[in-house]
Amino acid sequence: MSLLHSIAGAALLGAFSLPAAAQPTYDGYLCCNVRSDGSWISDSNYAESGKRVIPVGTPTRVTGYGRSRVQVEINGAKQAIGNDYSRDLDLGTFAKRWVVTEDPSAKIAKFPPKIRDAIKSARITKGMTREQVAMAVGYPISSENPNLDAPTWRMWLGSFSEFQVQFDRSGRVSEVTTDPQTRNLVVMD
Repeated sequence: MSLLHSIAGAALLGAFSLPAAAQPTYDGYLCCNVRSDGSWISDSNYAESGKRVIPVGTPTRVTGYGRSRVQVEINGAKQAIGNDYSRDLDLGTFAKRWVVTEDPSAKIAKFPPKIRDAIKSARITKGMTREQVAMAVGYPISSENPNLDAPTWRMWLGSFSEFQVQFDRSGRVSEVTTDPQTRNLVVMD
């Protein structure tokens, strides 16, 4: 079962989810490259000034839950992953989207070199699967992308830097549509 299908199944169970205080803590790995200011990671994953990328596969411990946030520990530092724009997902499902129990590094090692390079540089390249795009730049916010199997993902690099990732019928990136400046920052040709 793919990562995306596991998450979709977990979302269906959201109606039967536990309250935030009863959600489990666990050890895992970052699903994706995430951007942090040192204490906060937003599900929008904006590349704002002062934010650094924490790489996909970084060991992460889910330590608790708060109002619209999952508290984590990454490299010994406490942070919060904010459910800012995906509030249709309960916190347990949201946590499992961003902190996975299987290290993605082994899977990434099997990808073609161009795909590995794109993921490492937090960029998108033609031919990537949805899972590979998520590893590279994070998940699209669910308020704008309720269906991860949709042919287009609407995403943002910043408040005014939207990009759209188009997938072909086989589920691979066929095009990224955006302005030239954003394209230079998110696309690896």
